[in-house]
Amino acid sequence: MNSALSVNARSGIELLLFRHPIAGVQLVKGTLELWDESIEAATVRELEEESGIPVKTISSTSILGQWESGFQNQQWHFVLCDGEEKALPDTWSHYTQDDGGHWFEFFWYELEGEPQWKAHPVFIEAISQIRQLLLTS
Repeated sequence: MNSALSVNARSGIELLLFRHPIAGVQLVKGTLELWDESIEAATVRELEEESGIPVKTISSTSILGQWESGFQNQQWHFVLCDGEEKALPDTWSHYTQDDGGHWFEFFWYELEGEPQWKAHPVFIEAISQIRQLLLTS
């Protein structure tokens, strides 16, 4: 299974995360579908579906790298999505149809800081992988 993951840098290096009402803090991610033209296209689609960020606000995308997550044979692709910084608030809520419909609470996490929240170990490791890719490049 391939998954597309959205990494978003605003001022400084920040990562877009959200609180799932059942599963805790997560990254925006999803499955690369057969009809997706590319990993980047899948990422932007998932970003809009899960966060409500309109595709038109994303000005560019670039693949940062990939990671064998060790979770359900998933290979994650990390994609940097750049967009209109002023168009995105510090926090917001979005209702998504995922898993029958949920309100997701979005926030920005500074990669240099220590997490002040709990998440599934696969997401903690994914954030560590992203940190290495962004801070060492």
